Amino acid sequence: MDRKIYLLKKHFGYDVFRQGQEQLIDSILNEQDCLGVMPTGSGKSLCYQLPAILSSGITLVVSPLISLMKDQVDALTQSGIQSAYINSSLSYTQIDKVLNNARDGRYKIIYIAPERLEMDSFVEFAKQTEIFMVTVDEAHCVSQWGQDFRPSYRKIVEFIKKLPRRPVVSAFTATATDDVRSDIIELLELNNPNIVITGFNRVNLYYEVQKPKDKYSALKEYIQNNSDKSGIVYCSTRDSVESISTQLDRDGYLVTLYHAGLSEKERDINQDDFLYDRKTIFV
Repeated sequence: MDRKIYLLKKHFGYDVFRQGQEQLIDSILNEQDCLGVMPTGSGKSLCYQLPAILSSGITLVVSPLISLMKDQVDALTQSGIQSAYINSSLSYTQIDKVLNNARDGRYKIIYIAPERLEMDSFVEFAKQTEIFMVTVDEAHCVSQWGQDFRPSYRKIVEFIKKLPRRPVVSAFTATATDDVRSDIIELLELNNPNIVITGFNRVNLYYEVQKPKDKYSALKEYIQNNSDKSGIVYCSTRDSVESISTQLDRDGYLVTLYHAGLSEKERDINQDDFLYDRKTIFV
């Protein structure tokens, strides 16, 4: 059996690749830079996770989303793939432990916040470690044309140039206009990249706009009509998050909340409560 297919089944539970995945994986394994533009939910992360397993060295995944890092590492760990993340939610002691484990060859994949690449201590770690690939997730953040521009993404190339050997560089995004794609290739200095675009449309998503007079009553009615499902309620302010979750709790729903005013521990607990179905509504 093809080793890629064997690992696809063993770690990810799939028998075949989705559109564009194998093409990107083969590029990476052939040490060719690549850019994948694929809809959310189409399996972008597998495109760098699987070659990371097959390669020697560590894959660094630059991600702007702390909560996503935790989700990805939890999922990889459950799949039998040793991985870790480093971001502002960890203490200095926890970060040192991750780096020491990495030096000992414990991890194939490490998720990092882009700001981490500017820290001398992390640069020194990377110089002394075999880095197979730097993967830039949410790569549109590098472009001022993108809706989520992050200045720290502009430092990625500087970091790569400090390494003793240039790793493979892969970039992934769910949304990129022609201008943004050009920016990603230029600003990340992708070397003759294999560009795979599978589209933007999410056929499993449905959009509807409503303007109810009483928003909370409309929300309750919607929840009652979908009582067998879980869901996320987005609010525009922290106060709204607090008040809506309190009202739903009083009305007997299994609800938890998440906003930047909560402590790191509270956010982790609440996120896990939703992910593991202890609470069905996430505000």
